[in-house]
Amino acid sequence: MIPRIHKRGSGTIGLVRYLYGPGTHEEHIDPHLVAAFDPLTPDPGRDPSATYKQLQRLLDQPVNALPVGRRPKKHVWHLSVRASPEDPILSDDDWAAIARRMVAATGIAPAGDDAACRWAAIRHADDHIHIIATLVRDDGRRPRLHNEARRAQAEARVIEADYGLRRVTPGDGTAAKRPTSAERHKSDRRGQQRTPREELREAIRRSVAGAASEEEFFDRLASAGLLIRRRIAPSGDTLGYTVALPSDRNAKDEPVFYSGSKLAPDLSLPRIRERWTTPSEDAAQQSALPPVTGPASARRRTTSAAWQALLVIDHGDDGMVAAQIAATGEVLDALAQTSAAHTRHELQDAATAFERASRSHVRAAHGHDRALRQAARDLVHNGSALGRGEDGATTAMALDMLIFLAVAAANWHAKKQHAQQAEAAHQAAAHLRAAYKAAAGHPMALLRQRGIRLAPAWQRRHTAAVRKALPELADRILAEPGWPALAATLNEAQTAGHNPTTLLTQAAARRELDTAEGMSDVLVWRLRRMAGLPADPQNTQGRRASRNRSASSPERTAQIGTRPSNSSPRRR
Repeated sequence: MIPRIHKRGSGTIGLVRYLYGPGTHEEHIDPHLVAAFDPLTPDPGRDPSATYKQLQRLLDQPVNALPVGRRPKKHVWHLSVRASPEDPILSDDDWAAIARRMVAATGIAPAGDDAACRWAAIRHADDHIHIIATLVRDDGRRPRLHNEARRAQAEARVIEADYGLRRVTPGDGTAAKRPTSAERHKSDRRGQQRTPREELREAIRRSVAGAASEEEFFDRLASAGLLIRRRIAPSGDTLGYTVALPSDRNAKDEPVFYSGSKLAPDLSLPRIRERWTTPSEDAAQQSALPPVTGPASARRRTTSAAWQALLVIDHGDDGMVAAQIAATGEVLDALAQTSAAHTRHELQDAATAFERASRSHVRAAHGHDRALRQAARDLVHNGSALGRGEDGATTAMALDMLIFLAVAAANWHAKKQHAQQAEAAHQAAAHLRAAYKAAAGHPMALLRQRGIRLAPAWQRRHTAAVRKALPELADRILAEPGWPALAATLNEAQTAGHNPTTLLTQAAARRELDTAEGMSDVLVWRLRRMAGLPADPQNTQGRRASRNRSASSPERTAQIGTRPSNSSPRRR
C-alpha cells in the first residue's frame, strides 16, 4: 500500500471537481464518498441533490471563518492511498477504515479530536482513494503535520499487516522521484513505454559512467541528443544544469527541462563532481596498469576491478563500501550500453535495478572507487562487444564476477537495514545471471565438448586434482553439467605449465563457492583468469597476451605453482 502526499493547493473546488470528474482519460469510474469528518457530508457522486460547491463550502468553513490576513495561502491537503496491483479489491467499508487511520496517523484528524481538520475520502477506482482536507481546525488553529509523510508510510505498513496485503518495502528518502500521474498519462497518449523523466535519468547515468571530467560529462549529454542548460555563476563557473528531450514539450511548445537533482539525489552537479576526486596514490597505481586495447581487454580489466571491490566490501569501512557500490552502478551502465544484442536487454534491466542500490544515507567516500570507475571508462571508450569469440567470453567472465559483487552489495545493504537497496541489488543479480547464461552459452559449450573428448587418463587425473584441492565440494562439482568444461580448463592450464591442484586451491581460496549456482562455471573463469588462458577456448593466438595481462593484474597476489608443460599422466 503506497500513500502519497501531494503538493498543497489553494483551491478546494478545483480538486473536488477533479476527483469527482471523469479524469484526464476518463479513467475515473463511479466517483463517490467513502468516509468524511461528518457522516452527513454531502456526496455529489451518489446524491443527485448534492453539489461540488456544497462539499467545498463545508470543507472550507473553518478557513473562511478566519480573518483574511490569517488564512493560509496553501490550505488544501491531498493524500492518495493506493493498493498494490496484486492486492485483492477492498470494499468501501475497508477504504473508509483506512482513510480514518490515515488522517489520524498524519495529524489531520487525530482519534477523539472533535476540533480536528475537516476531510473527505473519495474513491473513483478499485485500487485507491483520495483524501482531501483543509488545513485549519474547527477551533481556528493549524494542525501539527510534522513528518506526516513518514507517519503515513508507517501506518501503511501496519495496514498491510492487518489486511493481509502485500508488504511494501519502506523507503528511506534516497529513491529517485517517481513520474507524476500527468507525466505517465502524457507518455501513454504518445504510446511511449517510459516517461521523459525516466529516459533522462538513464541518459544522465550513462553519460556520467566513467566520465573523467565535467566537460566530458556535458559532451556525452550532448552526444546523447539532450537539450542542456547550464546555470552559470558571475565567475563563469557552472552551478547546475537542466536537461530536456527535444520531443518533450509543454502546451506552449517549449521543451520541458528537469534538473539533475530532481531526477535522482545523486545526479546533481555537486554530487557528480564528487566522483572525480581521486587520491594521488590510487591514481598512480591505475596509471601503471597496461593499456586497454579493445572490448575484451576492457572486460578483463572490469573483472579485476570487481574482484578488488569485493575485497573492499568485505573489509572496508562504510564510506569506502558505499563508493564501491555506487561505482558498480557505473560499470553496469557502461556494460549495458556496450553489450552485444543477445545480452543487452538483461544488462539494461540489471543497470536499471541496481540504480536504486547505488544510493543510501551512507555517504560514499569517492576516490577509493577509482578501479571500478576506470573500468567503466574503459568499457565505454573501447566500444561495443561483438558478443562472440573473446569479446563474448570475457563478457561472461566479467558477469561471473559482477554477480558476486551484486550479491555482496545486497548483503551489505541488508546488514545496514537498507531494505529497498538490498532488494534492488538482488534483482540486479537475477538479471546478471540471465545475461551470463546468454554470454557464456557458446564458450562453455565448446569447453564442455573438449572436456568430454579428453582421454580417460586425463579425466581421472583432473578428477583427482579436484578431490585433493576441494575435498568437501568435489562430489558436487563433479556432478555438475559444467564439470567437463572445468576439466578442459584444467587440461589447458596444465599444458601451459601450471599445477592444477595448486591452481584449484588458490582459486577456491579467493572467495566462497557454496552460494554459486554453478561452482564449476565459477572455477572455469577464475582459473582462466589466473592462468592467463584466453577467455574464448578457440582463441589460441590470445594466450600469450592473456598471460601477460594476468601477470600484471593487481588481483594476482600469489605465485602459481608450475609443472613442465610436456608432462603427461603416464610419465608421472
